[in-house]
Amino acid sequence: MIEQLLQLTGGVAAVADDKIMRINGITRRSKMLALNATIEAHRVGSAGRGFAVVADEVKAISNEIALLTDALQGELRGRLGELSHFGENLAAQVREVQGERLADLAHNTIEVMDRNLYERSCDVRWWATDAALVACAGRSDEPAVVEHTCRRLGVILDSYTVYLDLWVADAQGRVVASGRGGRYPGVVGTDVSGEAWFRDAMATKSGGDFAVADVARAPALGNAMVATYATAIREDGEADGKPIGALGIFFDWQAQAQGIVDGVRLAPEDKARSRCLLLDSRHRVIASSDRTGVLSETFPLRTERGERGHYMDPTGVMVGYARTPGYETYDGLGWYGVIVQRLQNTRE
Repeated sequence: MIEQLLQLTGGVAAVADDKIMRINGITRRSKMLALNATIEAHRVGSAGRGFAVVADEVKAISNEIALLTDALQGELRGRLGELSHFGENLAAQVREVQGERLADLAHNTIEVMDRNLYERSCDVRWWATDAALVACAGRSDEPAVVEHTCRRLGVILDSYTVYLDLWVADAQGRVVASGRGGRYPGVVGTDVSGEAWFRDAMATKSGGDFAVADVARAPALGNAMVATYATAIREDGEADGKPIGALGIFFDWQAQAQGIVDGVRLAPEDKARSRCLLLDSRHRVIASSDRTGVLSETFPLRTERGERGHYMDPTGVMVGYARTPGYETYDGLGWYGVIVQRLQNTRE
């Protein structure tokens, strides 16, 4: 509506200038005719005296019209300038409110994700103390222990449907047990010693620490997108025990993250012109409501307004963003929630 008002004001100003210019043109022609008539009246002498009177009257009227059009043009420009200035200020205020709302929505989006991932950080730490997993990491050469651990992991997965799989690796980085061997055959025996999540898990200082890998596709899990959380499995399950293996848990990223960006509370007409995103610390798109650019697009996010803010990009699109605030003992990973919204088309 405000954009339409500004366009209408500009249109009225252009029409007024055009019409006044045409009136001025007619006035100039009238003055020229009056001048020519006066010259001709003087040339013919007394016979043209009456014509000279008419010519003088036309000239006087032309001068009066010129004064009126000049006054009208000045007044219109002043009033239209005030109206345009008012409209621009109002538009700026509305955009500020709109931007703040988008920043709030972006904050809510990343906060929901943080709370979800906080639970993942808790899961991996306490599951690593499970007696079956501790036994498996230390006695992976005993088939009965491994079989029991695989069943135990399967039971956990039945209750926690947000995971694709759970793996136990020994201290050398060989996967010795998984929870979904039927769905993902070939996982057991895989060497993960070169994976960042395994190395970081084995390097944790205590049972209260955990490691996180970047969202990525996991070839061993059907090339699904996963967020991987890991920690060391320690002797006797004690927080200060020696690391004897690692637990890696694979969060079903695509399904869970897509649900979060799809669930941003926007009105239907706003949702149609908006894109809701989750970005990692490098501004890489890791979830998108339009399902484009995931893991392949780096979003040109501007964060000069701090950890939370909004701005209008060069194309006239409003961007609201918020950096992860963390949740309880989970500090977050430097990720961002972002809402990108096109301005309403005034012709809609």
